Amino acid sequence: MPQTPAAPPPDTGAIPAQRWTYVIPVAAFMYMLAYLDRNNISVVLPYLDGELELSGADQGLVSGIFFIGYVFLQIPAAILAQRWSARKTVLILMVAWGLAAMACGLVRTKEQFYAARLLLGFFEGGVWPAVLILLASWFPLRERARANALWMACLPVSSIIMAPLSGWMLDHMSWRWVLVAQGIPPLVWGLVWWFAVADRPERARWISAAEANHLRRELAADEAAKPAAGNSSYLAAIRQKSVLLLIAVYFFWITGFYGFSLWLPSVVKTLSHDGSSTEVGALTAIPFTVALAAMVACAAWSDRTGRRREAVAIPLVVGIAALLLGQVVHGAVVQMALLCVVAAAVYAPYGPFWAIPGELLRIEVVAVAMGLINALGNLGGFVGPYLVGWLTDTTGTSLTGFAVLAGFLAVAVALVLLGLRHRVPGPATAAAPAVSATAAGPAGPAGSATEGVR
Repeated sequence: MPQTPAAPPPDTGAIPAQRWTYVIPVAAFMYMLAYLDRNNISVVLPYLDGELELSGADQGLVSGIFFIGYVFLQIPAAILAQRWSARKTVLILMVAWGLAAMACGLVRTKEQFYAARLLLGFFEGGVWPAVLILLASWFPLRERARANALWMACLPVSSIIMAPLSGWMLDHMSWRWVLVAQGIPPLVWGLVWWFAVADRPERARWISAAEANHLRRELAADEAAKPAAGNSSYLAAIRQKSVLLLIAVYFFWITGFYGFSLWLPSVVKTLSHDGSSTEVGALTAIPFTVALAAMVACAAWSDRTGRRREAVAIPLVVGIAALLLGQVVHGAVVQMALLCVVAAAVYAPYGPFWAIPGELLRIEVVAVAMGLINALGNLGGFVGPYLVGWLTDTTGTSLTGFAVLAGFLAVAVALVLLGLRHRVPGPATAAAPAVSATAAGPAGPAGSATEGVR
């Protein structure tokens, strides 16, 4: 089975690094399956309008309604993962979303399709925060952006695989069987997940004592270094300006992200002059391949420098420029190159962005905060695709919708640059295998625990 192609970064000293080769690949492949079942709609959309009579707005709705359901389990699943078991929570949701994904291929009306996609979003919604909680138990803050990015690299990898695979399948079977067949793998991978993943290092049979002790010291130091003031309750956490700001940033970013990514295959199909499904799928994989490289590079730079704010804002600025440039340049090759730039730009901030909540909040409340950020921010996943679909119906081209998406990304950049002004300690002192509670900041022993996000 394919896995996220990521080599584990070097660990401190001679401490083993088995967590990079066990936890990350299994979690990445699991979420790659979730992302495939979520986004395969983008590949089959061009083949739905004849049978289900979907307008552009209807196609945007069937894509985006997933994110309405996605909201509901974010916080409950985060709390379950924190207080009960991330491993068990994810396993239950994996089985449920696999069945919902298969149901998408069995619908007979567009209303049934809306319901099936809504249910798929409901079950997938709890997986993201649960895995973030799991990773927080395995990777200290100085490694968190890289760990997040290597896991989240499954997003472009899923699209790289999904686009040509679904295109080939569409050349050989109906769109219904494509959706049914792609809902089966989560049911099988659940067995691998159950036996390979543990909630914490001390529960894993495969980890060495040296690595377990190392992680226990570093994770304890990370928690001790965080300021207790303002983080003593769930209400205090979600009322913090930084949490509300991250929700807003994520909403505007995700509106642009999904508005672009879910309509990308349709745009590529137009640029290819209605090529075969296999050709469109292969071409669609190219931007996501570029996005994968951008994600890993951006996360590595963010961990090396501690510059979370710039690691989020700079790629989005590049994406804005590419979206606007796409309105005035012509030619399939140039347009395809710009699509690659936009894909890289909207994927690159993932690792650094999701390292920020763990640097601001104590472990007792970070689960709820991340669930809230992901739940409300992902409502942009409904707004973006529906907006592009409606504008496509109105103007006759999806490029107009892409220009509007640039405006949403611009708001996200403004919020990052104007709101996240404080500094996160960089990992310059990451060479020490253990850090003291008095010397350690969120990202390394030299930082101040009271500094915010840079």
